[in-house]
Amino acid sequence: MRRTHVRTCHICEANCGILVEMDGDAVRAIRGNPDDVLSRGHICPKATAIADIEADPDRLRRPVRREGTGWVEADWDEAFCDIAARMAAIRAAGGEAALYIGNPSAHNFALGMQLGLLKKALATRNVFSASTVDQIPHQLVQMWMYGHNALFPIPDIDRTQLMLIVGGNPLASNGSVWTVPDVKRRISALKARGGRLVVVDPRRTETAATADTHHFIRPGTDAAFLLGLLVALDEAGLVNPGRLAPLLDPGWKAAWEAFGRFRIEALASWCAVPAEAIRELARALGAGPPAIVYGRMGVSVSPFGALNHWLIQCLNIATGNLDREGGLLFSVPPADVVMASGPGSYGRYRSRVRGLPEVMGEYPVATLADEIETPGPGQVRALVTVAGNPVLSTPDGSRLARALGGLDLMVAVDMYVTATSAHAHWILPPCGPLAKAHYPLLLGPIAVRNFAKYAPPARPLAEGEKDDWQIVAGLAAAIARARGLERPAPVDPEAALDRWLRAGTSGLTLDDLRAAPHGIDLGPHAGGRLPARLRTADGRIHAAPEACLADLDRLREAIAAPRPPGLLLIGRRHIRTNNSWLSNSRRLVKGPDRCTLMIHPEDAARRGIGHGDTVTVTSRVGRVTVPAEVTQAIMPGVVSLPHGWGHGRPGVRLRVAQERPGVSLNDLTDPAALDPVSGNAVLNGTPVEVERAAPA
Repeated sequence: MRRTHVRTCHICEANCGILVEMDGDAVRAIRGNPDDVLSRGHICPKATAIADIEADPDRLRRPVRREGTGWVEADWDEAFCDIAARMAAIRAAGGEAALYIGNPSAHNFALGMQLGLLKKALATRNVFSASTVDQIPHQLVQMWMYGHNALFPIPDIDRTQLMLIVGGNPLASNGSVWTVPDVKRRISALKARGGRLVVVDPRRTETAATADTHHFIRPGTDAAFLLGLLVALDEAGLVNPGRLAPLLDPGWKAAWEAFGRFRIEALASWCAVPAEAIRELARALGAGPPAIVYGRMGVSVSPFGALNHWLIQCLNIATGNLDREGGLLFSVPPADVVMASGPGSYGRYRSRVRGLPEVMGEYPVATLADEIETPGPGQVRALVTVAGNPVLSTPDGSRLARALGGLDLMVAVDMYVTATSAHAHWILPPCGPLAKAHYPLLLGPIAVRNFAKYAPPARPLAEGEKDDWQIVAGLAAAIARARGLERPAPVDPEAALDRWLRAGTSGLTLDDLRAAPHGIDLGPHAGGRLPARLRTADGRIHAAPEACLADLDRLREAIAAPRPPGLLLIGRRHIRTNNSWLSNSRRLVKGPDRCTLMIHPEDAARRGIGHGDTVTVTSRVGRVTVPAEVTQAIMPGVVSLPHGWGHGRPGVRLRVAQERPGVSLNDLTDPAALDPVSGNAVLNGTPVEVERAAPA
């Protein structure tokens, strides 16, 4: 019997509403939901891939155990018992366990509620995640300045007059650390009301192509550009925090004293954005109408990730646009993560091999291979990955793949045999996406608008299927039991969500959301949330975090140092991909080859490279061979590879993906390159050499 289910697309951060037409358990059509309170009918191509995932013959339906080069199905009890016994034996022999959590866990409220049980059962400090190749600088700066790592200022694009995007491409990402469906329409509306969009990026991205102004910038130099804007604001007498002034602690004065030691011309020369362009943009930001400075992936995965995000916060404060309608706003969501969780942590302990500080309870993932490979007390001998593919998403993936092959035990909670899970001893596959409930617990609070929306499963669990949260809770219980610990009780996701909703300010319950399948619109965000929303001990904005202020000295040294020769490599994303997760969807991979090396015509000509030629790209840690895409859309001196490719590795069982496997950007990125403040990996600005490949 055909039935239409009202759902939310779980794949990216936009949380678009979808209508899924099903005949029994078979998906017949997926389209945008015109009644959805947030997305209003918009979807991108990724939503249609849900049908491919549900029906994919490569998707695992039962636990599998590796035997030689093959896999053998098993039942859940056998899997849990064997894993728990082997984990206990490893711990008894002095080996350590580790946990890696991939970013899909942020899209799955029920799974996220169980991860604490697994961390406790594993009893390890060796926790890693995709956060340290992504957004950890945001969280760290927010914790230091505002008192909680989840206090994300939200760009109010629907009411602003000027938006500056640095290192972000929301037309490809649908918003990143910013839930904003149909951002293209919102940009059009900004322009229609006389507003302006400015994009600063080493590539003329899809978003930059729609901007009123686009400036190329040398990769890794964003801090100089942002600092130049601050110096230019001061030079023009336009520093005006307005109503925020009484909330600023004495660090605000110290910050400006430090900023004043830099000169715009030197900063402009280093970042390659003209000094007059910096001054003009600073004047526009400080002119009075509401404005936004938003920085995302490009500024996060750089040598100065934390410094960049501090400078961005300073710009929004200095222009009076923080906590202002049309500027950047703080949400008060129906289920409030800020009120229900701790503020975060930094530097409570350090990693065994490289001595890197913990950040938000985890170590930088760039040191995971070190912890596996380096002998001695505390060596990691067992690893559990949950919804993660670090071989493709973290630096020097080839080295990590070799390290995984030497583990005594690896367990992957994954639907597929991927570049990472191919090394596992056990793969525990969750059910398909339509058998899961959905609530945007972590992403709703950073949405462009206040809303609440819950979607129940569109189909029941098939025989032998388990939800992600059931797998993680069951695994945690089995490991705890085998180690003689008290068996942890699983968290009931819906009961916990209902408690969070009832504790919020909206007065909503889970039953209210069940009765409103298209969602409940709670209106636009409001200004004036500060100081009430702050979680600092003194109720003030801590304007100059010590580590960020000190990092200005490192920036000064970098500006004075000789510039390295050769080309700089950056990543990129596409609307039809989502990290490494959708490459087995035939409807998404169709079309021209997207795994190409973008190179500027001048750089190509110097190397005798033509469009479509096969080229070899070499970094300190690796080498890949890929087709060249000669284009004016990339800055001279810069080349670009997309991330999330590289499915041709041995053991991968993704038939569609292996027809166009591409190469992995992270076979070239360097685990030695970190932002020393946040521990975030440096994935942009990798020095590389490019040459035309010799004919086969």
